Amino acid sequence: MSHRAPGADRLPALAAPGGELDRLVGAGVRTVGAGAVWAVGDAGGGLGGGGHGVLGRGPYARLVPGPDTLYDLASLTKVVALWPCAGVLWESGRLPLDEPLGRWWPPASGRAAGAVTVRQLLAHTAGMLPYTRFEQLYGRDPAAIRAGVLAAPLHRAPGTAVEYTDRAAVLLGHLVEELGGAPLDVLAARWAWHPLGMADTRYGPLDAALLDRTAPTEYDESTGGHLRGVVHDPSARLLGGVSGNAGAFSTARDLGRFLTALLAPPPALPWGGAWIEESLREQTGGLRPARGLSWLYAPGTEPAEGTFVHYGFTGTGFWVSRRLGRWALLLTNKVHHDRVTQPLTDLRNAFRRSVFG
Repeated sequence: MSHRAPGADRLPALAAPGGELDRLVGAGVRTVGAGAVWAVGDAGGGLGGGGHGVLGRGPYARLVPGPDTLYDLASLTKVVALWPCAGVLWESGRLPLDEPLGRWWPPASGRAAGAVTVRQLLAHTAGMLPYTRFEQLYGRDPAAIRAGVLAAPLHRAPGTAVEYTDRAAVLLGHLVEELGGAPLDVLAARWAWHPLGMADTRYGPLDAALLDRTAPTEYDESTGGHLRGVVHDPSARLLGGVSGNAGAFSTARDLGRFLTALLAPPPALPWGGAWIEESLREQTGGLRPARGLSWLYAPGTEPAEGTFVHYGFTGTGFWVSRRLGRWALLLTNKVHHDRVTQPLTDLRNAFRRSVFG
């Protein structure tokens, strides 16, 4: 059962240097074994944040994480890049949420994926295969991979279960690019990142000039070094680094701007209040785990509490509650050290309880 959420008047003290959140994350990174950056804010922007630990081993042990450290967002890309682009297309009438794809998008006609809707793709109820295995199944050509995802048989009937899968975001990324008339990195910059002043947010591979402030992820046998500024996710790497499921890099500073906009959308934002309201409510019809569009209800909370989260495999995560009017983020590069997730899960849950109850 979730704890009572702290009142808005308590948030600045929680987020103050040396306050509860700073102590919690500082102790947590020692258990997790990876450095971390955190921040908390409301509709007015950031209320506080901090960094703890170091970015990694060896040469990275001299580097400490901060608000301008670039992190491989992994699956946070689904929210920071893909979701707002889908919102622009929906708000302009180009992306129907409830018409099966095969009825209106020619590439899906006659394909297994033609039976699913955009709402089901965003809520992870489309019934698509739960694994990727793209190289093994389709080879290394991005066009062949996209065709393979469209043609793959469904794992189960659409709308019958919540099953998180990267395939949904890969397919939706393809669709958004076709409807938007540009690659996803261009659309995300045009429609989300530039309007919000997210100057550091981009798809990789990152320029050499940015690598000094980029968190390294996992050791890569093929290159004989840690991945740094190159997407960790193998599916996104096969797709050239730009995909709906992963591939974006960002900083705590930029993500704070993004999360603030969910609580107070700027008037000129092309995916404003209507899309945010539609997305941050239950979309899974009572199926569990309950999800919105792209967002997950935070584990350990009830849907009625309205606290949403998204995590990234590399060790990233952020939360937002419109009901409470607050957001939070916790960025680590956990996979640099190992893939043992329980200590990070424990830290995430403790952090969420402190901010949202």
